[in-house]
Formats: sequence, C-alpha cells, structure tokens
Amino acid sequence: MLITDMKRVIEQVSRDKGIDFYVLVKTLEEALRSAVKKKFGNKIDIEIQYNEESGELEVFQFKNVVETITDPDFEISLEEGRKLDPECEMGDSLGTKMDTTTFGRIAAQSAKQVIIQKLKAAERSVVYQNFIGRKGEIVNGIVQRVSRNEIIVNLGQAEAVLPKREQIPNETYRRGDRIRAYILKVHDESRGPQIVLSRTHPDFLINLFKTEVPEISEGMVSVIGAAREAGSRGKIAVRSNDPDIDPVGACVGIKGSRVQSVVQELKGEKIDIIPWHIDPAKFVCNALAPAEISRVIIDEVNHVMEVVVPDDSLSIAIGKQGQNVRLASKLSGWHLDVISEKRYNERLQLGFASLMDLPGMTEPLANLLFEKGYFSTEDVSKALPEELAQEFNLSEPEARDLVEAATNQQTMAEPEDDAADGSLDNSAGDDDKDTQNQEI
Repeated sequence: MLITDMKRVIEQVSRDKGIDFYVLVKTLEEALRSAVKKKFGNKIDIEIQYNEESGELEVFQFKNVVETITDPDFEISLEEGRKLDPECEMGDSLGTKMDTTTFGRIAAQSAKQVIIQKLKAAERSVVYQNFIGRKGEIVNGIVQRVSRNEIIVNLGQAEAVLPKREQIPNETYRRGDRIRAYILKVHDESRGPQIVLSRTHPDFLINLFKTEVPEISEGMVSVIGAAREAGSRGKIAVRSNDPDIDPVGACVGIKGSRVQSVVQELKGEKIDIIPWHIDPAKFVCNALAPAEISRVIIDEVNHVMEVVVPDDSLSIAIGKQGQNVRLASKLSGWHLDVISEKRYNERLQLGFASLMDLPGMTEPLANLLFEKGYFSTEDVSKALPEELAQEFNLSEPEARDLVEAATNQQTMAEPEDDAADGSLDNSAGDDDKDTQNQEI
C-alpha cells in the first residue's frame, strides 16, 4: 500500500489502543477490500494477504483465461496467462497483483471510514472484554462530570457511570476528584460498553475489608455476608478458618486502624463486625449485641425468629428507627420480631388463660400443654388430634373435642392487636446506647 512502514504503524496502534495486532490487520484488509469494490464494483474477484516480510497488504485480482478478451478488468488472454503460469489452460483463474496506488481519492476515503468504524468497534470490544471479567471488583477513577442524576467516572480505558441511587447519601464530588467504587454491572451496548458503579452495595463493604485485611485475602478469615444502610450503618459477619485467629480482631486491626480505613472511605458510616455462628439463633444474638437476649423462639416453617429481650434492652435491640434489628434481619436472612419480656409474659398469661377457658380443661393438663409448646388455643387448634392423644395420654374423642373447642374459641375471639409494644415494626426512641460489637 501507500504506507511503506505499515507494520510499524499497526504495532504502534496495537500498543496505544490495546487491540490485538492481527485484529488490526483484519480491519485493514476489510477496509482495502471496500476500497477495491468501490472502484471496480462487486463483480471483481480479489484476495488480500498481509505480507509478514515486507509488512504490506497485497491485493491479488483473479482473472479468467479466455481466447478473446471482452472485459480487460476481469479477463486475460491465454498468451498473457502463460507468462504468469506456463501450465495455465483456457478457463483457469489467475491471480495478478494490483497496484493499490490507482484506487483514487474516493476509494481511499471509503477505506478510511471503514478503518475508523472497525477501530471503534474493536476498541469497544476490548473495553467490554477487559471489564466484564472485573465485575465485582473495586476500581479507582477520576470524576469526569457531575450531574443531578449521575456521576461520570474516568477509569482510564473507559468511562463508567455512578447513578444517583448507587451514591452514598449526602456524599458530594467535584470534577477531578478521585473516587473508589464497586463494578456493579457491565452492559454491552451498541454505542459502547456501559460500566455501572456502586458505592452503596453490601459487596463494596466486603471488598473494602478484603483490601484492608490480609487475613481475608489470604483465606484465613472468611466474610459470610454484609448488610448496609449506606451512609449510616453497616454490619459485616466474619468467621475464622484458623483457630488461632480472632476474626473480629483481625478486621478491627491495631487500635482500630483497619476498620477506620474502611469507615473513612465510607465517609463515617458506622461498621459493626459480627462473629458468625453456625447456630442461627446464636448468630442473631451476636448481630443484635450488645442488647441482652433472654430467649429466642424459632419458627422454621415461616423462617421467623421471635427475640425476647429485657425491658431495658428493647430500645438497644431495635435501634434508632428500627435500624439495628432491620440490619440484623438482612444479615441473618431471618425475619426478626423483637419484643420485651413484659409483653412476652403478658402473652403467655393470656395464652394460659385461653387454655383454661376450654371446656373440660384442667390446670395440670394446661401446664403439660404449656411445657410441650402449646401456649394458647391457637396452638392447640393447629394440632392433630392423633398427636395430642398420643402425647398427653388422651383418648382420640377427647383430643378431637379439645381441638374442636380450641378452633371454635379462635373463631369467636376478636383479632389480637398486632401493633403491640416492642414489635419489629415499632420505632424505638432515640438510643444513644445503640452500639454493636466493635462499633466504630
């Protein structure tokens, strides 16, 4: 071609754009093919090859060997053909090298447009391939542009977007500021890959700890999960894979240095580091600490835990505007109902009274039912008569009558007010004491 040092140019572009050398060669071949077609039309039969030794693209046109030439652009005489190939015969197709300098300005412009289009497509493909494998990582960038709904971040090779919903509340940035964020999504779109960042995702908190705590990156400490209300508070559950390592202490660091680095990155967000436990009830107790827990009643069918706390620990367990129990619920994966001992005892008394109201009920039988977990007529109404008969040494007719009486009483009873003091949905008062394990 016109460029005698094409190989050097291709290598330079390959380094600058991060595009594979042979992808660029293929792009130039297509551009040159387009230029040839532009000048000679679609009927021309050509083959384009890259010459490794000379570093040039060579264009070979194939012409049919004929006795009488009617179209010199597509045909060659037998005499001329035998000068190229002494063994050629009539009807053969011979390749002749074309002079690419004759293509003209229009053809060259067409080739340039194809090259630009192909280069842009190749660049988009490289960016997408580079970032699709980095989904879930933390990246550093520079704020390029700030608008009401999003922040555009320059990542070097590409630009990414940090939507408003993925920004920490009350966090402000200006153009030129450095920013760290979590790669949430990578979309392959026609105008180029769109990289979506997040600073509110729980995995951003987890990855920050992986960066700050060597024991996590080395596998000696595992992060089980995290829950956040970005900008306010977050909880992270950790466990040790080495009996000699304290997972909470490793994450806190000497004088809190490690966790303080995370807090500073999150602009002062409070972080609770929770020791994970294989027993879900114990894990929930850890997640609600330092609130004292009196008892936990587990409903595995509905995946609900009722957590009973002393009256003076209720506000600590629930947290300001229910935040503490809400985060503990997200972290543990259980729906949590937190109630005070006073309210719990009142319910037990009401339940025992409802049992005593059943026809033929005796106090010893009511006590037995209570010991076995039947705390009210509602529990009895859900039982199977055969089970009651076997468990409490009753005849089947007596057990059926007991279940039927409990069902009738439940039907007649007025619905109990669920908005009781100490429920999960209630907002506790301001709890200045609401701190957690290793709260910062």
